[in-house]
Amino acid sequence: LAKYPEIKTLMGPDPHLKWIVSGMVFTQFLACYLVKDLSWKWIFFWAYAFGGCINHSLTLAIHDISHNVAFGNKQARWNRWFAIFANLPVGIPYSASFKKYHIDHHRYLGGDSLDVDIPTDFEGWFFCTPLRKLLWLFLQPLFYSLRPLYVNPKAITQMEIFNALVQLCVDLIIYYLWGLKPIIYLIAGTILCMGLHPISGHFIAEHYMFLKGYETYSYYGPLNWLTFNVGYHMEHHDFPSIPGCRLPMVKKIAAEYYDNLPHHQSWIRVLWDFVFDDTIGPYSRVKRLCKLANGS
Repeated sequence: LAKYPEIKTLMGPDPHLKWIVSGMVFTQFLACYLVKDLSWKWIFFWAYAFGGCINHSLTLAIHDISHNVAFGNKQARWNRWFAIFANLPVGIPYSASFKKYHIDHHRYLGGDSLDVDIPTDFEGWFFCTPLRKLLWLFLQPLFYSLRPLYVNPKAITQMEIFNALVQLCVDLIIYYLWGLKPIIYLIAGTILCMGLHPISGHFIAEHYMFLKGYETYSYYGPLNWLTFNVGYHMEHHDFPSIPGCRLPMVKKIAAEYYDNLPHHQSWIRVLWDFVFDDTIGPYSRVKRLCKLANGS
């Protein structure tokens, strides 16, 4: 920032984000109507090939919204409510809990028992062969959602209760209008596309140590177009208040700080290497002891 103070002008809300996210949410509601009479094989096909991609993208929009980039820091409550709206096609309440834990991921990156993105010792010990690592990728949504409850349980907040009630009401409305198949379409898409799917390569690409000494990596490939530039991950951790749409400008302005750092060009290659490279696995994360910010 001292060298490139113009980066500060990139901070602040993205005025287009709320409209893009709203369009994605209503696209999924339209899809619920369109799939209601399809056979089960086509339900799962479209869940994986289309709906799940939108849902995974929405979870990454929720990630951006958790940094208050939809309405700005002065309208924090609006961001929380909008994240719950963005959560609706995901089918499972997620946004409020994500916000609660994601703060720790930034504040205590790699912190033992604080950063719940880090796999448990059991995951690192058991999922150590190509076949088991493949299974771990498939089950990643399960570990991602349950790990916080084991590693760093926190009290349930009012916003989480509100998130769950709103999600349940919308799920029941969809079921009442169009039956069970649209619900399965939404939830199956979320689970499948957060597991063994090209977009899910970002889970591994971001902080798994492919090169010793480097614990955070960016990805500069085309899937950033579908994922709110979550691939620009070094830039995001440096400037979490800059919305995803402006992160490429950070790299362009301060190129000398990013161009020579190791990065990824393919999330599919990331998944392939994770499964078949014996030197990479769930243990390939930096874990450190961190003191809580309040000094306790």
